[in-house]
Amino acid sequence: MAIQIKICGLTTPAAVETAISGGASHIGYIFFAKSPRNIEPDDAANLADIARDKVIQTVVTVNADDAFLDEIVGKVSPDLLQLHGSETSERVREIKNRFNLPVMKAFSISEPQDLEDVKAYEGVADQFLFDAKPPEGADLPGGNGLSFDWNLLRDFTSSTPYMLSGGLDAENVKEAILRSGAEAIDLSSGVESAPGIKDIAKIETLLKIVSDLHFEGKSK
Repeated sequence: MAIQIKICGLTTPAAVETAISGGASHIGYIFFAKSPRNIEPDDAANLADIARDKVIQTVVTVNADDAFLDEIVGKVSPDLLQLHGSETSERVREIKNRFNLPVMKAFSISEPQDLEDVKAYEGVADQFLFDAKPPEGADLPGGNGLSFDWNLLRDFTSSTPYMLSGGLDAENVKEAILRSGAEAIDLSSGVESAPGIKDIAKIETLLKIVSDLHFEGKSK
């Protein structure tokens, strides 16, 4: 099975088109004012028109209220909602019921207990995303370019699929996949030339590396 790849934090048509042509399975738009990748709903709607029916379009929010979610979903018409804040399992269920859309819940990971805490969301979230725990006092819950110990996931079992995130780039993505056993990955800062500025060549390179890894696995 091909490894799913989400290129997140997209803000330009060129980045969207590169992700699609390179074989990404998902793309993501971030709606969080403190993020250098923040995008306005109207601008995201324009990008969504380019990508409609070509990839899974994900909207990323952090503890968003219903009014903001209503605006985003109404304008972008996403395929997947990613909740990257401190949303409880009850809140995840509320959002799923409100929009009738699948939800991916993000978790910050640094030690085995963090994976134990995920169990409360089993049967509620449709997918998990495991990111590195942000530094003390950080403004961003993710997208900090940090990774965690991928070995923590080697014995992780769940009926809910997950995406691996946190500090992935062309230099370490192969090792991350092999060590963790992840079948889906998420990248943002690892394909940028500066915070919030997607690098077209880096996106192309990363997608090719993962594609080649898939074919290597099939040939063995």
